[in-house]
Amino acid sequence: MSTTAFICATCGTQHAPSATPPGACAICEDPRQWVPAAGQQWTTMEALQRRHAIGWRDVAPGMLGLGVFPDFAIGQRALLVRTPQGNVLWDCVALLDPATVTLLKALGGLKAIAVSHPHFYTSMIEWAHAFDCPVLLHEADRAWVMRPDPAIRFWSGETHDVLPGVTLHRIGGHFAGGTILHRAEGKGAILTGDIASVAPDRRHVSFMWSFPNWVPLPAADVARIGAALEALDFDAIYGGWWDRVMATGGKAAVRRSVDRYIRAVTGPAPLAP
Repeated sequence: MSTTAFICATCGTQHAPSATPPGACAICEDPRQWVPAAGQQWTTMEALQRRHAIGWRDVAPGMLGLGVFPDFAIGQRALLVRTPQGNVLWDCVALLDPATVTLLKALGGLKAIAVSHPHFYTSMIEWAHAFDCPVLLHEADRAWVMRPDPAIRFWSGETHDVLPGVTLHRIGGHFAGGTILHRAEGKGAILTGDIASVAPDRRHVSFMWSFPNWVPLPAADVARIGAALEALDFDAIYGGWWDRVMATGGKAAVRRSVDRYIRAVTGPAPLAP
């Protein structure tokens, strides 16, 4: 009997191969996410390849963005971090098509894939198999892997060096293993997904246990996250969506944002003059 690695149409998570679609998506049933009113829907990689394509954009020197067009599931984009020692894919998207494989191999392939948190795991195993590279995940989020595979390398502790100048930092919050990537080149940058989510005003970041269900984090957690980010050297912040980029002033923005957040959830100081 043939099997298919079905993909959740709501969150984009690819599940372990099975003869029929899974009965539920544990990622969506978790209170940080949601199940549509019409019920869980499933698709396949082949169906995605017929209806969608991967689009690319320059994001910064040595960094390209790639995302699914038209949007699928959560709609995030991934980032290709290019270094003299090789390329790292930060976060992941559900679609992988032959054109993307050809293009990425021409750019040198991938040394590793690193993912910030389970909502962006998507089709990470498909990508790892195509480029014969490991997927780096924090062990605290091991239970959220819906498609186990030998390509996954769980790391522990608070930091993990990927390549020279490219380091993963576990800061938690949204998920216990919530991870950001620090790029040391130039004035430094952090790639945050929505672990520290760049706000639409592109002057602040924010922190939530659940973004779609509007559940904030405790002030103590945000203070701890702020201290972890304060210890890093960075100027730019790259969030998980095309328009969520702070090209400069990121360190000061994090300080402002942490202070504002803590005042908002603890009071009594007003947020505005």
